[in-house]
Amino acid sequence: MLKREIMALIKRIVSEKLFSTRMYIMLPILLLFIPGMAWGFSDPDVMLPGGIKPDSVMEVMFYTSLGIVFAGTMCGVLLSFDGISKDRFSGVLEVKLSQPMPRQQQALGLALGHWFAILIPIWALWLISTIIVMARLDQGIAITGTIASFISVGLILFWYVIFSLIASTYARDQGTSIAFGIGMWFLFTFLWALVTSMVAFATGVNVGEVNNPEMIKIEGLLDLLSPNGVFHHLLETNLAGIDRGVSPIIAWLAAFVWTIVPWLWFKSRLNKIQP
Repeated sequence: MLKREIMALIKRIVSEKLFSTRMYIMLPILLLFIPGMAWGFSDPDVMLPGGIKPDSVMEVMFYTSLGIVFAGTMCGVLLSFDGISKDRFSGVLEVKLSQPMPRQQQALGLALGHWFAILIPIWALWLISTIIVMARLDQGIAITGTIASFISVGLILFWYVIFSLIASTYARDQGTSIAFGIGMWFLFTFLWALVTSMVAFATGVNVGEVNNPEMIKIEGLLDLLSPNGVFHHLLETNLAGIDRGVSPIIAWLAAFVWTIVPWLWFKSRLNKIQP
């Protein structure tokens, strides 16, 4: 059980962020990207590029996860980019760190508070999306696969939140902090495909060939170095017939590493930071 002081810090951050102007601005975007995509991809007449036609709940939710990658993670960054730098710039951080509450406990409260603030609305929209897809396809769901999808969504949000908080500990103003956060998001969301193509080209793989097994394998391996890629690997464990050369055990092990290492980094930064 979390201590009372940590719970109080988490509740304060969640209340502040959930009802902030940022959340009011982001909520319509989240509605459009998550339930909106679920509605569109579950249309019986939809045909995706390559002749792909989703015909199961888990498959439709896999494509709906694009809304998490593009909108959910960005909202996580925007909610947490100034989690430390704002207080540091205003001088409030010095007061907070001088409190009797140990810094390690403050680190846990800050991380969980910012994570829960974005996790609550995203999980609610993911649940709504799952219900929409079930109703439109007239299918049931596998409980284990659904639980795994919720865990996967929670993990990718945590990764982006914790990296934004880490960047915030290095930045001394909010402008630099948001630049770090947006830059990280842009790298993994848009530029990582370029990195994959460059590595494939350097190893002699034909990048332009569709469904090239070697390219698929390289992409699967390099995705372990990206939070978005690991997220997709986790969701793919719920789908049959997909093999990108990475076993489910490796995917979940990568998720564990992506969770523990940034958390230890953030805790170390907050222990050493000077207001």
